[in-house]
Amino acid sequence: MQLPEAFISQTKALLGEEWDAFEQALHQEHPASIRLNPKKTDSNFLPQAVFEVESPVTWASNAYYLRSRPVFTLDPLFHAGCYYVQEASSMFLEHFIKNYVRKPAIALDLCAAPGGKSTHLSAALPESSLLVANEVIRPRANILSENLTKWGNPQTVVTSSYPADIGKLKAFFDLIVCDLPCSGEGMFRKDPGAITEWSVRNVKLCAERQRQIISDIFPSLKPGGILIYSTCTYNREENEDNIDWICREFEAELLEKPARFMPHKTKGEGFFIAALRKGGETEYFPAAAGVAHNPKITGNHSLFQWLSAPDNYAFFSENNMFFAFPANRYKIYLFLKKSLIRIVSAGITLGEAKGKNLIPNHALAMSTALSGKAFPQWDLDRENALKYLRKETLQNIPAEIPFGFVTVTYQNQPLGFVKNIGNRANNLYPQEWRIRNL
Repeated sequence: MQLPEAFISQTKALLGEEWDAFEQALHQEHPASIRLNPKKTDSNFLPQAVFEVESPVTWASNAYYLRSRPVFTLDPLFHAGCYYVQEASSMFLEHFIKNYVRKPAIALDLCAAPGGKSTHLSAALPESSLLVANEVIRPRANILSENLTKWGNPQTVVTSSYPADIGKLKAFFDLIVCDLPCSGEGMFRKDPGAITEWSVRNVKLCAERQRQIISDIFPSLKPGGILIYSTCTYNREENEDNIDWICREFEAELLEKPARFMPHKTKGEGFFIAALRKGGETEYFPAAAGVAHNPKITGNHSLFQWLSAPDNYAFFSENNMFFAFPANRYKIYLFLKKSLIRIVSAGITLGEAKGKNLIPNHALAMSTALSGKAFPQWDLDRENALKYLRKETLQNIPAEIPFGFVTVTYQNQPLGFVKNIGNRANNLYPQEWRIRNL
């Protein structure tokens, strides 16, 4: 690869004698790594998986380097949300969560698409934490929602709002993760296109933009709350210099020395991450009181039985759609709606009323709250699982499968719903999620 002269000069000044080793590492193949979903996998998962594990990622739970990079799109378990393909360096986020977030928290992942850090936060945060995952660009927010839906944690809200609008929620979040847009120097090996977009001017613009985003969002962090700042770039202007600025501007405390990941030192791409505490006494958002089922849909609705623990949820409906949200966080969800935060998805989308029929939604199949007794199950082989994910019609339904809505699974992991009408099964997989033939 042909690196810009200004980048070489800047990074040589940063690395000194390590430059040659760094440059050599940029010409090596970037490693593949995954992180398992602890709510959907167990110790038997890895031997059954389509990939071959090389070694664990030592700074993250349930994370592994792979010997090679398979075509993940052709693995049904990938679509079932059993794991997420994530760059290993960025998994160091877990270190800060484990060290500094020890109680259930209200957390914000500000620049969250496509969802790597959000799914990681969903797994690493203390039980009963609520995650708000935000992406301002709506098409990317839809991708974020898809990935978090597959991950299956009901304690999640996906939003698409500007940082300045979220910043109006004064002292609301216990934790804010800002993986900020940057000049992308750490992605040069993985994405050669980032090289052509790099310039000294762009570095300066990125640093200024990062400061503006922090300024916009910082009021929504509680006194004593944690801000995690990260980029996938090397230069000091977007990293250490901005950390120094945050400490001066907002009287924040740097909790420990920032972590720098360099490809010649660690197995992964370039990454910078730091944790800071906002001044003031730590105070966690109190859990909202339990909320009864919405009166509009109380009664003997079958959807109550679709969840394994329905008493833990508030049920509500909007425009013939039915939803469930963790009851102890329902007031927070309502507050976000009233605050004019643009919500893309939240909790569990249960289903839709069409005439006298109640049609289960794909998000219900993906949710870890789905009751295994809610629907009959049909476990598919790999060929039929891929047909289902391509949204093709499934035939040769086993005689013991009853008519009506059925959960189709692969290796006992839900993939979605079909409707068995006898001679075939109508495929209810979301049209916009279907995989194309490769």
